[in-house]
Amino acid sequence: MVSTPNPLTQVPLERLRGRTSVKWRLYPEDVLPLWVAEMDVDPAEPVARAIIDAVHRGDTGYPAGTAYAEALAEFAKKRWGWDVAVENTAMVPDVMLGAVELIKLVSGPGDPVIVTPPVYPPFYMFVRGMGRAVVEAPLTGGRLDLEVLERTFRHIRADRPVFLLCNPHNPTGTVHTADELAAVARLAQSCGVRVIADEIHAPLVAASAEFVPYLSVDPNGLSLMSASKGWNLAGLKCAVALAATDELSRLPEEVSHGPSHFGAIAHTAAFREGADWLDAVLSGLGDNRELLATLLAEHLPEIGYEPSESTFLAWLDCRRLGLDDPAAVFLDRGKVALMSGKDFGSGGDGHVRLNIGTSPEILTEAVRRMATAL
Repeated sequence: MVSTPNPLTQVPLERLRGRTSVKWRLYPEDVLPLWVAEMDVDPAEPVARAIIDAVHRGDTGYPAGTAYAEALAEFAKKRWGWDVAVENTAMVPDVMLGAVELIKLVSGPGDPVIVTPPVYPPFYMFVRGMGRAVVEAPLTGGRLDLEVLERTFRHIRADRPVFLLCNPHNPTGTVHTADELAAVARLAQSCGVRVIADEIHAPLVAASAEFVPYLSVDPNGLSLMSASKGWNLAGLKCAVALAATDELSRLPEEVSHGPSHFGAIAHTAAFREGADWLDAVLSGLGDNRELLATLLAEHLPEIGYEPSESTFLAWLDCRRLGLDDPAAVFLDRGKVALMSGKDFGSGGDGHVRLNIGTSPEILTEAVRRMATAL
């Protein structure tokens, strides 16, 4: 069997700079963009073929059917030993718009949404955009703090509060354990809190760790999954909402009008035929984590970094540098664009998020520039 080449090493910088997505257009050409969650890869061959075939068929209409959910179910069974009830799924435009619809489905206009910072910034933007309050229950040592969650859950005075869980966690890459998630489920049940799990990074959990789907421990929960992050399909919008009951049948019909037909086709092909490509990416990400740890130890030993077992994101602790906003310094002086920890809520100050979903050469140059900036 021919092994799949590392997708992270196949696209040179000069070709990447020809791309027109936000990653490559927000900053000038002298900046290395390692900020937004796009990997520097070409599409997996089955995904590219599926899109091209659809164009040749003139298949450019509206999405229909359950092929996407069925492909996800096949992948989940093989990868995680988990049975997805396809009849209890729904296509949504993407994970965050899906989260908004699920929050509206299970709670009322005045009910708050709990998050565990530092966490993905759109959790704050989308929830506040709904006119909802965000309540923080911060991580401790990068992991869910069950005592903090319990205090937060019990303190809230609301009819139907929601906990928006990030599983695996962005930006830390933490892979929550079965015991941790089961404890969350018990707390939620006893406190009347509904849990909605953003599981977009689930395909990117390394073989050395175990991804636990939240619905496998909480039949009262809701989940959102997508091939978007695992196969770099952010521009092909589509995601799947999952439940253990027929609760999703109450979603408004207009929600089903948002997903892209090309997105559904591409994501279906990814889950059904893209496992070899994904495994090659996972191997490359493992190598990049080791490389980043080595580079930081050599050039920036003041920066704290704990390689994670999921995502293509690295959470760097720059507090020992004594900078108000390390990301701004690395951009202004080093021409490296990272995400500022300030955007991730409590616990984010003094940190930056760096995207390792790139080539070893670009990663090496980025750390060299960061060191030079200081």
